[in-house]
Amino acid sequence: MRSLLTLATLTGGLTELALVGAHALIYPLGTRTERLRPDPRCRPGEQPPAVRALFAADPLAARVPVVLVHGLIDNHSVFAVMRRSLRRRGFTSVCSWNYSPLLADVARGAADLGAHLERVCEQTGHERVHVVGHSLGGLLARYHVQRQGGDRHVESLVTLGTPHQGSVLAHLLPTPLVRQLRPGSAVLQELAEPAPGIRTPVTAIYSDLDQVVLPTSAGRCDHPDLQARNVLVRGIGHMSLPFHRTVLDEVAATLAGRRRPQIAAPARAAVA
Repeated sequence: MRSLLTLATLTGGLTELALVGAHALIYPLGTRTERLRPDPRCRPGEQPPAVRALFAADPLAARVPVVLVHGLIDNHSVFAVMRRSLRRRGFTSVCSWNYSPLLADVARGAADLGAHLERVCEQTGHERVHVVGHSLGGLLARYHVQRQGGDRHVESLVTLGTPHQGSVLAHLLPTPLVRQLRPGSAVLQELAEPAPGIRTPVTAIYSDLDQVVLPTSAGRCDHPDLQARNVLVRGIGHMSLPFHRTVLDEVAATLAGRRRPQIAAPARAAVA
């Protein structure tokens, strides 16, 4: 209890309450599916110095489409700030995807996401896209990448507060979908199976103040076959993750290619 009563924790909790209230107000605005609207005016050479610096290593990274996927019982309004932030930082094609609130199966949602990503590739002419998933949205994207061949068109995956190892809170709601989010569920066991050759790097951003993913360490993506990088942020609530400046900075830097998972070098064979 003493560790929870810190100034940072109290501030994060109050911020979470304020953002939940604000999100409830804008929620109706996100019920309609968002159309992909690339901005042809955005050119790397015309951007402010900070934006050009972000893409200094790879200017073409700004052109890779970014698809934002919301969490359970939510819609793309949760990305209102992130969407504007990414566009302001130079990403030219940013859109969100809404899935049905009646979704009952992770695999079905992942397949629907895959179909949407293929449409985005067709509309933009790009072969690969970035995906940022909040909460359940990150798990749908990971399932598509690992189990449905999605790594062929997902350049990188960033998850925010995603229950990669499940959440004990899922025991409180016995719906078919939520049961799949319980630790040790068949879906999570399937994701723990070997997945050799996956090309999509995964960055899992998780918080020590997450009230939904419990234990909070379950927000880590630990799989020996994945190029995974886990980023711990402190004092940020579950619903605050898509709004917080620290998270926005991390997401932008990751999608721009400035953050890379460290791949362990293969062990050298012993010489007799």
